[in-house]
Amino acid sequence: MKRLGILTGGGDAPGLNAVIRAAVKTAIYDYGCEVVGIRDGYDGFIDDGGVIPLGIEEVRGILVRGGTILGAANRGNPYARKVIRDGKEVTIDVSDEIIKGIERLNLDALLVLGGDGTLHSAHELYLKGAPIIGVPKTIDNDIGGTEATFGFDTAVTTATEAIDKLHTTAEAHHRVMVLELMGRNAGFITLHAGISGGADVILIPEIPFKFEAVMAKVRQRVERGYLFSIVAVSEGAKPVSGEQVFSREGDDVYVPRLGGIGQVVGEHIEKQGFETRVTVLGHVQRGGTPTPFDRWLATRYGAAAVRLAAQGKFDRMVSLQCGKIVDISLAEAIAITKRVDIKDDAVITARGMGIVFGDETPPQPSPNSNK
Repeated sequence: MKRLGILTGGGDAPGLNAVIRAAVKTAIYDYGCEVVGIRDGYDGFIDDGGVIPLGIEEVRGILVRGGTILGAANRGNPYARKVIRDGKEVTIDVSDEIIKGIERLNLDALLVLGGDGTLHSAHELYLKGAPIIGVPKTIDNDIGGTEATFGFDTAVTTATEAIDKLHTTAEAHHRVMVLELMGRNAGFITLHAGISGGADVILIPEIPFKFEAVMAKVRQRVERGYLFSIVAVSEGAKPVSGEQVFSREGDDVYVPRLGGIGQVVGEHIEKQGFETRVTVLGHVQRGGTPTPFDRWLATRYGAAAVRLAAQGKFDRMVSLQCGKIVDISLAEAIAITKRVDIKDDAVITARGMGIVFGDETPPQPSPNSNK
Protein backbone atom coordinates (compact mmCIF):
# COMPACT_ATOMS: atom_id res chain seq x y z
CA MET A 1 0.00 0.00 0.00
CA LYS A 2 1.63 3.20 -1.21
CA ARG A 3 -1.16 5.75 -1.36
CA LEU A 4 -4.28 6.02 0.80
CA GLY A 5 -7.27 8.34 0.40
CA ILE A 6 -9.72 9.49 3.11
CA LEU A 7 -13.09 11.17 2.72
CA THR A 8 -15.87 12.17 5.13
CA GLY A 9 -19.39 11.95 3.74
CA GLY A 10 -22.86 12.79 5.00
CA GLY A 11 -23.48 15.06 7.96
CA ASP A 12 -20.66 15.87 10.34
CA ALA A 13 -20.24 14.13 13.69
CA PRO A 14 -17.86 14.63 16.61
CA GLY A 15 -14.90 12.29 16.17
CA LEU A 16 -14.36 12.59 12.43
CA ASN A 17 -11.06 14.40 12.94
CA ALA A 18 -9.95 11.77 15.45
CA VAL A 19 -10.46 9.07 12.80
CA ILE A 20 -8.53 11.08 10.21
CA ARG A 21 -5.67 11.68 12.67
CA ALA A 22 -5.39 8.01 13.67
CA ALA A 23 -5.56 6.83 10.05
CA VAL A 24 -2.89 9.26 8.87
CA LYS A 25 -0.51 8.46 11.72
CA THR A 26 -0.99 4.69 11.34
CA ALA A 27 -0.52 4.83 7.57
CA ILE A 28 2.67 6.89 7.85
CA TYR A 29 4.30 5.34 10.91
CA ASP A 30 3.32 1.70 10.38
CA TYR A 31 3.28 1.46 6.59
CA GLY A 32 5.27 4.39 5.22
CA CYS A 33 2.21 5.25 3.16
CA GLU A 34 1.32 8.58 1.56
CA VAL A 35 -2.13 9.88 2.51
CA VAL A 36 -4.42 12.34 0.72
CA GLY A 37 -7.71 13.82 1.81
CA ILE A 38 -10.74 14.14 -0.47
CA ARG A 39 -12.67 17.33 0.25
CA ASP A 40 -16.45 17.47 0.73
CA GLY A 41 -17.20 13.79 0.40
CA TYR A 42 -17.17 12.28 -3.08
CA ASP A 43 -17.38 15.79 -4.56
CA GLY A 44 -13.63 16.16 -4.08
CA PHE A 45 -12.98 13.71 -6.91
CA ILE A 46 -14.81 16.04 -9.29
CA ASP A 47 -14.27 19.60 -8.05
CA ASP A 48 -11.05 21.57 -8.59
CA GLY A 49 -8.84 21.63 -5.52
CA GLY A 50 -10.69 18.69 -4.07
CA VAL A 51 -7.61 16.73 -3.02
CA ILE A 52 -5.15 17.78 -0.30
CA PRO A 53 -2.08 16.09 1.23
CA LEU A 54 -2.46 14.71 4.75
CA GLY A 55 0.75 14.42 6.72
CA ILE A 56 1.64 14.53 10.40
CA GLU A 57 1.55 18.33 10.46
CA GLU A 58 -1.88 18.46 8.83
CA VAL A 59 -3.42 16.32 11.58
CA ARG A 60 -1.61 17.88 14.51
CA GLY A 61 -4.01 19.20 17.17
CA ILE A 62 -7.23 17.96 15.54
CA LEU A 63 -8.03 15.16 18.02
CA VAL A 64 -10.31 17.39 20.11
CA ARG A 65 -11.85 19.34 17.24
CA GLY A 66 -15.41 18.77 16.16
CA GLY A 67 -16.49 18.82 12.53
CA THR A 68 -14.05 17.59 9.87
CA ILE A 69 -10.99 19.21 8.33
CA LEU A 70 -12.01 17.61 5.02
CA GLY A 71 -15.51 19.03 4.89
CA ALA A 72 -18.66 16.96 4.43
CA ALA A 73 -21.49 16.77 1.91
CA ASN A 74 -24.79 15.22 2.96
CA ARG A 75 -26.01 15.72 -0.60
CA GLY A 76 -22.98 13.98 -2.07
CA ASN A 77 -24.54 10.81 -3.45
CA PRO A 78 -22.49 10.10 -6.61
CA TYR A 79 -25.45 8.26 -8.09
CA ALA A 80 -27.73 11.29 -7.74
CA ARG A 81 -25.82 14.55 -8.13
CA LYS A 82 -27.71 17.74 -8.93
CA VAL A 83 -26.26 19.90 -11.72
CA ILE A 84 -27.51 22.71 -13.96
CA ARG A 85 -27.76 21.85 -17.65
CA ASP A 86 -29.31 24.14 -20.24
CA GLY A 87 -30.61 26.29 -17.42
CA LYS A 88 -32.40 23.39 -15.75
CA GLU A 89 -31.59 21.43 -12.61
CA VAL A 90 -31.13 17.73 -13.37
CA THR A 91 -29.92 14.69 -11.45
CA ILE A 92 -27.05 12.70 -12.93
CA ASP A 93 -24.94 9.65 -12.09
CA VAL A 94 -21.25 10.58 -11.65
CA SER A 95 -20.09 7.27 -10.16
CA ASP A 96 -17.89 6.55 -13.19
CA GLU A 97 -16.11 9.86 -12.62
CA ILE A 98 -15.46 8.84 -9.01
CA ILE A 99 -13.88 5.58 -10.18
CA LYS A 100 -11.73 7.48 -12.67
CA GLY A 101 -10.73 9.90 -9.91
CA ILE A 102 -9.59 7.04 -7.69
CA GLU A 103 -7.53 5.64 -10.55
CA ARG A 104 -6.12 9.04 -11.47
CA LEU A 105 -4.89 9.54 -7.91
CA ASN A 106 -3.36 6.06 -7.84
CA LEU A 107 -5.14 5.22 -4.61
CA ASP A 108 -4.49 1.74 -3.29
CA ALA A 109 -7.36 2.17 -0.83
CA LEU A 110 -10.04 4.71 0.07
CA LEU A 111 -11.36 5.08 3.62
CA VAL A 112 -14.97 6.28 3.57
CA LEU A 113 -16.19 7.75 6.86
CA GLY A 114 -19.97 8.02 6.77
CA GLY A 115 -23.44 6.97 7.75
CA ASP A 116 -25.85 4.62 6.03
CA GLY A 117 -26.27 6.71 2.87
CA THR A 118 -22.54 7.25 2.37
CA LEU A 119 -21.79 3.59 3.08
CA HIS A 120 -24.47 2.45 0.61
CA SER A 121 -22.71 4.49 -2.07
CA ALA A 122 -19.36 3.11 -0.92
CA HIS A 123 -20.55 -0.48 -1.38
CA GLU A 124 -21.90 0.29 -4.84
CA LEU A 125 -18.61 1.92 -5.80
CA TYR A 126 -16.76 -1.18 -4.61
CA LEU A 127 -18.87 -3.24 -7.01
CA LYS A 128 -17.49 -0.98 -9.74
CA GLY A 129 -13.94 -1.68 -8.67
CA ALA A 130 -13.19 0.90 -5.96
CA PRO A 131 -10.91 -0.30 -3.10
CA ILE A 132 -13.21 0.83 -0.29
CA ILE A 133 -13.01 0.47 3.51
CA GLY A 134 -15.96 1.82 5.54
CA VAL A 135 -15.90 3.54 8.94
CA PRO A 136 -19.30 3.93 10.69
CA LYS A 137 -20.09 7.54 11.54
CA THR A 138 -23.41 8.94 12.76
CA ILE A 139 -24.79 10.55 15.89
CA ASP A 140 -27.94 8.45 15.31
CA ASN A 141 -26.17 5.13 16.10
CA ASP A 142 -28.36 3.41 13.50
CA ILE A 143 -25.76 1.51 11.44
CA GLY A 144 -26.11 -2.27 11.59
CA GLY A 145 -23.36 -4.63 12.67
CA THR A 146 -21.76 -2.37 15.25
CA GLU A 147 -22.58 -1.64 18.87
CA ALA A 148 -21.63 2.02 18.54
CA THR A 149 -20.85 4.64 15.95
CA PHE A 150 -18.56 7.51 16.85
CA GLY A 151 -20.40 10.77 17.41
CA PHE A 152 -23.27 9.10 19.25
CA ASP A 153 -21.81 9.44 22.74
CA THR A 154 -21.13 13.14 22.25
CA ALA A 155 -24.68 13.73 21.00
CA VAL A 156 -26.12 11.89 24.00
CA THR A 157 -23.91 13.90 26.36
CA THR A 158 -25.09 17.17 24.80
CA ALA A 159 -28.74 16.09 24.94
CA THR A 160 -28.42 14.96 28.56
CA GLU A 161 -26.87 18.28 29.55
CA ALA A 162 -29.80 20.04 27.89
CA ILE A 163 -32.29 17.98 29.92
CA ASP A 164 -30.34 18.77 33.09
CA LYS A 165 -30.62 22.48 32.38
CA LEU A 166 -34.30 22.28 31.47
CA HIS A 167 -35.02 20.56 34.79
CA THR A 168 -34.10 23.62 36.82
CA THR A 169 -36.16 26.12 34.85
CA ALA A 170 -39.08 23.68 34.55
CA GLU A 171 -39.20 23.22 38.32
CA ALA A 172 -38.83 26.95 38.98
CA HIS A 173 -41.75 27.92 36.72
CA HIS A 174 -43.93 24.80 37.17
CA ARG A 175 -43.85 24.08 33.45
CA VAL A 176 -43.80 21.11 31.13
CA MET A 177 -40.60 21.20 29.10
CA VAL A 178 -40.59 19.39 25.74
CA LEU A 179 -37.18 18.72 24.20
CA GLU A 180 -37.01 17.56 20.56
CA LEU A 181 -33.88 15.58 19.75
CA MET A 182 -32.27 14.22 16.58
CA GLY A 183 -31.99 10.59 15.52
CA ARG A 184 -34.17 10.33 12.41
CA ASN A 185 -36.00 6.98 12.57
CA ALA A 186 -33.92 5.63 15.45
CA GLY A 187 -34.62 6.64 19.04
CA PHE A 188 -31.21 5.91 20.57
CA ILE A 189 -30.27 9.51 21.40
CA THR A 190 -33.64 10.24 22.99
CA LEU A 191 -33.73 6.96 24.89
CA HIS A 192 -30.21 7.25 26.29
CA ALA A 193 -30.44 10.95 27.09
CA GLY A 194 -33.97 10.63 28.44
CA ILE A 195 -32.98 7.96 30.91
CA SER A 196 -29.69 9.65 31.80
CA GLY A 197 -31.37 13.03 32.28
CA GLY A 198 -34.36 11.79 34.24
CA ALA A 199 -37.09 12.55 31.70
CA ASP A 200 -40.64 11.66 32.70
CA VAL A 201 -41.82 10.88 29.17
CA ILE A 202 -39.70 9.51 26.32
CA LEU A 203 -41.19 9.39 22.82
CA ILE A 204 -39.24 7.44 20.17
CA PRO A 205 -40.02 6.32 16.59
CA GLU A 206 -40.05 2.64 17.54
CA ILE A 207 -43.02 3.12 19.91
CA PRO A 208 -45.97 5.09 18.46
CA PHE A 209 -47.53 7.14 21.26
CA LYS A 210 -50.96 8.24 22.44
CA PHE A 211 -51.45 11.82 23.55
CA GLU A 212 -53.74 10.68 26.37
CA ALA A 213 -50.97 8.49 27.80
CA VAL A 214 -48.58 11.46 27.80
CA MET A 215 -51.18 13.63 29.51
CA ALA A 216 -51.89 10.93 32.08
CA LYS A 217 -48.25 11.05 33.18
CA VAL A 218 -48.24 14.84 33.40
CA ARG A 219 -51.45 14.84 35.47
CA GLN A 220 -50.19 12.05 37.70
CA ARG A 221 -47.10 14.09 38.56
CA VAL A 222 -49.19 17.15 39.40
CA GLU A 223 -51.47 15.07 41.62
CA ARG A 224 -48.40 13.80 43.47
CA GLY A 225 -47.15 17.36 44.01
CA TYR A 226 -44.62 17.55 41.18
CA LEU A 227 -45.65 20.64 39.24
CA PHE A 228 -43.28 20.16 36.30
CA SER A 229 -42.50 17.45 33.76
CA ILE A 230 -39.76 16.73 31.21
CA VAL A 231 -40.77 15.22 27.86
CA ALA A 232 -37.95 14.03 25.57
CA VAL A 233 -39.16 13.59 21.98
CA SER A 234 -37.27 12.06 19.07
CA GLU A 235 -37.73 13.96 15.81
CA GLY A 236 -39.00 10.73 14.23
CA ALA A 237 -41.64 9.97 16.86
CA LYS A 238 -45.25 9.79 15.76
CA PRO A 239 -48.67 9.32 17.39
CA VAL A 240 -50.50 6.02 16.99
CA SER A 241 -53.13 7.61 14.76
CA GLY A 242 -50.83 10.02 12.92
CA GLU A 243 -47.74 10.41 10.79
CA GLN A 244 -44.22 11.68 11.29
CA VAL A 245 -43.78 15.45 11.01
CA PHE A 246 -41.43 16.84 8.35
CA SER A 247 -39.99 20.31 7.98
CA ARG A 248 -38.98 19.58 4.37
CA GLU A 249 -40.09 17.06 1.79
CA GLY A 250 -37.58 14.88 -0.02
CA ASP A 251 -36.69 14.31 -3.67
CA ASP A 252 -34.10 12.40 -5.73
CA VAL A 253 -31.24 14.06 -3.85
CA TYR A 254 -32.60 15.49 -0.60
CA VAL A 255 -33.92 13.10 2.01
CA PRO A 256 -37.07 14.29 3.83
CA ARG A 257 -36.11 16.39 6.86
CA LEU A 258 -37.85 15.41 10.06
CA GLY A 259 -38.76 18.12 12.53
CA GLY A 260 -41.72 19.66 14.31
CA ILE A 261 -43.15 16.82 16.39
CA GLY A 262 -41.93 18.52 19.57
CA GLN A 263 -44.10 21.54 18.78
CA VAL A 264 -47.09 19.30 18.08
CA VAL A 265 -46.68 17.56 21.44
CA GLY A 266 -46.10 20.85 23.24
CA GLU A 267 -49.20 22.49 21.77
CA HIS A 268 -51.34 19.52 22.76
CA ILE A 269 -50.11 19.66 26.37
CA GLU A 270 -50.63 23.45 26.48
CA LYS A 271 -54.24 23.06 25.31
CA GLN A 272 -54.87 20.74 28.24
CA GLY A 273 -54.12 23.57 30.64
CA PHE A 274 -50.43 23.02 31.42
CA GLU A 275 -47.95 25.79 30.69
CA THR A 276 -45.47 24.30 28.21
CA ARG A 277 -42.27 25.31 26.47
CA VAL A 278 -40.64 23.53 23.54
CA THR A 279 -36.90 23.39 22.84
CA VAL A 280 -35.47 21.98 19.60
CA LEU A 281 -31.83 21.12 20.27
CA GLY A 282 -31.01 20.62 16.59
CA HIS A 283 -27.46 20.76 15.25
CA VAL A 284 -25.99 21.54 18.65
CA GLN A 285 -25.98 17.73 18.97
CA ARG A 286 -23.59 17.44 16.02
CA GLY A 287 -21.10 20.04 17.14
CA GLY A 288 -18.43 20.63 19.72
CA THR A 289 -15.56 18.66 21.18
CA PRO A 290 -16.02 14.88 21.02
CA THR A 291 -16.26 13.08 24.35
CA PRO A 292 -13.35 10.92 25.50
CA PHE A 293 -15.32 7.81 24.49
CA ASP A 294 -15.85 9.10 20.95
CA ARG A 295 -12.17 10.06 20.64
CA TRP A 296 -11.18 6.60 21.89
CA LEU A 297 -13.57 4.79 19.54
CA ALA A 298 -12.75 6.99 16.53
CA THR A 299 -9.02 6.50 17.06
CA ARG A 300 -9.40 2.72 17.18
CA TYR A 301 -11.61 2.78 14.07
CA GLY A 302 -9.14 4.89 12.10
CA ALA A 303 -6.16 2.68 12.89
CA ALA A 304 -8.11 -0.54 12.25
CA ALA A 305 -9.36 0.76 8.89
CA VAL A 306 -5.77 1.34 7.72
CA ARG A 307 -4.79 -2.17 8.80
CA LEU A 308 -7.71 -3.56 6.76
CA ALA A 309 -6.62 -1.52 3.76
CA ALA A 310 -3.04 -2.80 4.06
CA GLN A 311 -4.40 -6.37 3.99
CA GLY A 312 -6.48 -5.63 0.89
CA LYS A 313 -9.71 -6.49 2.72
CA PHE A 314 -12.00 -4.18 0.77
CA ASP A 315 -15.77 -3.80 0.92
CA ARG A 316 -15.46 -4.17 4.71
CA MET A 317 -16.42 -1.90 7.61
CA VAL A 318 -14.72 -1.63 10.98
CA SER A 319 -17.09 -2.42 13.82
CA LEU A 320 -17.29 -2.49 17.62
CA GLN A 321 -18.53 -5.80 18.98
CA CYS A 322 -18.23 -6.93 22.61
CA GLY A 323 -15.68 -4.18 23.20
CA LYS A 324 -13.38 -5.33 20.39
CA ILE A 325 -12.77 -3.77 16.97
CA VAL A 326 -13.60 -6.28 14.25
CA ASP A 327 -14.66 -5.98 10.61
CA ILE A 328 -17.81 -6.98 8.76
CA SER A 329 -18.87 -6.76 5.13
CA LEU A 330 -20.38 -3.48 3.99
CA ALA A 331 -23.31 -5.47 2.62
CA GLU A 332 -24.05 -6.75 6.13
CA ALA A 333 -23.65 -3.31 7.67
CA ILE A 334 -26.16 -1.64 5.34
CA ALA A 335 -28.60 -4.55 5.05
CA ILE A 336 -30.75 -3.59 8.03
CA THR A 337 -30.81 -0.16 9.66
CA LYS A 338 -30.47 -0.52 13.42
CA ARG A 339 -33.40 0.49 15.60
CA VAL A 340 -34.13 0.51 19.33
CA ASP A 341 -35.17 -2.95 20.49
CA ILE A 342 -38.31 -2.23 22.49
CA LYS A 343 -37.78 -5.48 24.41
CA ASP A 344 -34.24 -4.48 25.39
CA ASP A 345 -33.36 -4.00 29.06
CA ALA A 346 -33.01 -0.22 28.58
CA VAL A 347 -36.70 0.14 27.71
CA ILE A 348 -37.70 -2.35 30.41
CA THR A 349 -35.61 -0.46 32.96
CA ALA A 350 -37.21 2.85 32.00
CA ARG A 351 -40.72 1.45 32.25
CA GLY A 352 -39.93 -0.09 35.62
CA MET A 353 -38.91 3.35 36.88
CA GLY A 354 -42.21 4.90 35.82
CA ILE A 355 -40.99 6.55 32.60
CA VAL A 356 -43.78 6.65 30.03
CA PHE A 357 -43.25 5.90 26.33
CA GLY A 358 -46.75 7.00 25.42
CA ASP A 359 -48.08 3.58 24.45
CA GLU A 360 -49.66 2.85 27.81
CA THR A 361 -50.95 4.74 30.81
CA PRO A 362 -48.42 5.30 33.60
CA PRO A 363 -48.30 2.74 36.41
CA GLN A 364 -49.71 3.76 39.74
CA PRO A 365 -47.32 3.88 42.69
CA SER A 366 -48.05 1.35 45.42
CA PRO A 367 -50.18 2.58 48.34
CA ASN A 368 -47.18 2.24 50.67
CA SER A 369 -44.90 4.51 48.61
CA ASN A 370 -44.23 8.11 49.60
CA LYS A 371 -46.72 10.13 47.54
